[in-house]
Amino acid sequence: MTDTRRTDAVLLLVALVWGSSYLSAQTAAAALPVLTVLFARYALSALACLGLVAARRSRWSRDELRAGVPLGLTQAAVLVVETYGVAHTTAANAGLIISLTIVLTPLLDRSGHPGGLPPSFYAAAGVCVLAVGLLMSGNGFHAPRSGDLLMLAAAGVRAGHVALVGRLTTRRAVRPVHLTAVQTLVGTGLFLPVAAGGLPELGRASGATWAQLLYLALLCSVFAFLAQTWAVQRTSASRASLLLGTEPVWAALVGVTLAGDHFTPLTALGAALMVAGTYWGQAVERRHRGAAARRPEEAALRPGVPAESLAAPHRDSPATAQAGHS
Repeated sequence: MTDTRRTDAVLLLVALVWGSSYLSAQTAAAALPVLTVLFARYALSALACLGLVAARRSRWSRDELRAGVPLGLTQAAVLVVETYGVAHTTAANAGLIISLTIVLTPLLDRSGHPGGLPPSFYAAAGVCVLAVGLLMSGNGFHAPRSGDLLMLAAAGVRAGHVALVGRLTTRRAVRPVHLTAVQTLVGTGLFLPVAAGGLPELGRASGATWAQLLYLALLCSVFAFLAQTWAVQRTSASRASLLLGTEPVWAALVGVTLAGDHFTPLTALGAALMVAGTYWGQAVERRHRGAAARRPEEAALRPGVPAESLAAPHRDSPATAQAGHS
């Protein structure tokens, strides 16, 4: 296997793991209170990250602490809304609706889009909004389920989180393992007081429930983030985001094959439109960002025109590829 194919395979594996996380979270939340599930997920992740940091025998930098604390708070907010949402909707719907993050993030992170995004991006966003309406419709148009609305809110909160990742980590000495460790410690500290009452129930949880918690912590959180960072360093963020963008496809497949979720004609159309809309929006944003990066180079060939006046600094970082998941 060539290095390119190996990198692509790792990114597809990350997308598969993230796509399956909704069913795992739904299963765990059915056996334990949501806040207890989140505490266990964070605590197990923190233990794994601290072990990795200790193995490297290095301390946290100021940049890692300054970025990790606020990002830990926003990431915790994402997971609270997301886990409550997936507990009240289907795993397939959760994975598809949360992919709206891909088109919401560029609306919040305007650093690479001087002059605003092109009209075609808003058309793609409109397709995604229509897709969400169809996914919420079920067998016919009716009042949306609370879980679907929570997943919609989670997509907005996650988009803000991803935009903040870019602002706090760009051009700073931030190591992924150390940053993840800070975030997991912040989340553990946040959820311990509110989940304390459920700790006896956690101790009595079945082996199957603990397996879901370990899967969420070690694979969906620690492994997926580190594997994503490793892969992005070996390919372009654009290619990585394209492969990671298959997450909603995997979420739908896992939901249908393992959870018994069913698509009506309307929700099937919504699923197809969501995948098409997010890929379209992603492609438009990537082309626009690339064009903005080329303008300073073109200006350098024209005497008397300062490159700084034509475009903002280009930033195509791992945060761009992270828009699909936290």
